[in-house]
Amino acid sequence: MTTDNKIQFWKRNTKVPGRFLKDGPKTNALSIKSKKASSFHEFARSTSDAWDIGDDEDDDFLGGPTLPSLPPPPPPSAHISSKVAVTATNPAPQFHGWGREKLKTDCYQSNGRVVKSQSEAQLSTATEGPPVRNTLHKQQSLPLRPIIPLIARISDQNASGAPPMTVREKSRLEKFRQLLASPNTDLEELRKHSWSGIPREVRPITWRLLSGYLPANMERRELVLRRKREEYFGFIQQYYDSRNDEHHRDTYRQIHIDIPRTNPLIPLFQQASVQEVFERILFIWAIRHPASGYVQGINDLVTPFFVVFLSEFVEEDVENFDVSALPLDTQRNIEADSFWCMSKLLDGIQDNYTFAQPGIQIKVKALEELVSRIDEDVHNHFSKYEVEYLQFAFRWMNNLLMRELPLRCTIRLWDTYQAEAEGFSHFHLYVCAAFLIKWRKEILSMVDFQGLLMLLQNLPTIHWGNEEVGLLLAEAYRLKYMFADAPNHYRR
Repeated sequence: MTTDNKIQFWKRNTKVPGRFLKDGPKTNALSIKSKKASSFHEFARSTSDAWDIGDDEDDDFLGGPTLPSLPPPPPPSAHISSKVAVTATNPAPQFHGWGREKLKTDCYQSNGRVVKSQSEAQLSTATEGPPVRNTLHKQQSLPLRPIIPLIARISDQNASGAPPMTVREKSRLEKFRQLLASPNTDLEELRKHSWSGIPREVRPITWRLLSGYLPANMERRELVLRRKREEYFGFIQQYYDSRNDEHHRDTYRQIHIDIPRTNPLIPLFQQASVQEVFERILFIWAIRHPASGYVQGINDLVTPFFVVFLSEFVEEDVENFDVSALPLDTQRNIEADSFWCMSKLLDGIQDNYTFAQPGIQIKVKALEELVSRIDEDVHNHFSKYEVEYLQFAFRWMNNLLMRELPLRCTIRLWDTYQAEAEGFSHFHLYVCAAFLIKWRKEILSMVDFQGLLMLLQNLPTIHWGNEEVGLLLAEAYRLKYMFADAPNHYRR
């Protein structure tokens, strides 16, 4: 799609949800020099995966035995090529290591001390000498930009270091409070205002309403909350003791293994009490949804709800807060609300997690068709170097881009998803397309299969904030407006 078309689009359509800022300084493109891999299998065998942790529950997280290499791919199926087969059958363990966490969890020596991330090494050696390069990620240093908390006060933060609360933000907060204080909240009006982001102070109650967990009628809310929370803990009493039964043992064991892998660098999620909460939520959901059961990736979907509902009771730094310091009733309420809101989300995308995950495969195919229409150069570049969309976009659909973006950005993104009709199931496709085209310059600069895969699974969004997410959503809205109801343009 040409620049002229974009300009004409925004001139024609002035009434567009959200506030779209001018594009800021561009992040330097990654310069990855690597030997060309003749196949995805050779590429996979030549690398180690930081997320392929042994299934032994007694192994130390991040400190266990030597990490195993990827298993050889299974024989190609009738519909999926041999390159994609290993990804589609068990995507999470293979690709976790190439996601955002890989960049952050690699440990190496920097001037005699152990450094846990490349960014940390660059900062620590800025005045002590040239930074030590990680041999796996041969790339230029990311530009130094203001360090943004991972999740604390994210609604007041953006990558350009804007003031915490502008006059406009105060006005928006007051508008939200007026809507929420009415006897019957106008949900359409609430969605309209939420599209461009929800103020932190009112995000918990707004998310409960937009997800369908709470009724619009204010008088009924307290009764519904009490009933649903009691119902959830009734499930705990009824089902949780069965986690060690033979029929459910494998499900619980996989959940128990995956929980420490959820945001491993955020102290909040490494607390034993928080991990127990996540285990209960995921196990109960799996028991009540036998058509899909637990699938790797669902564990990530709990975290935004948990953080948002926790922020209702925490003024300071959320990511380092000791949840056990809260009253027990408050902890229980946060857990129950997180369960029900996650369940509401998954109700709309459950075909993503049923056998063979058909929903994801359909969405990945739709993404391929869409990109072939909006940027033929990128699409042909993938074809030239035999990169298949399933190899990188499976995780984008399975984890709703949570492995590609900082958690603060995910929460801001979900403000819009909750406000948009079919945000998680339909609008997400256009967000993924906009996200891919955002990196077209870097993509076209890669001239081998291995370099493209490493770029696509390690995109430099560590410094992203509200401004970047807003621009991404604006482009996604434009794509949806132009293609969603135009099948003749959507397909060849």
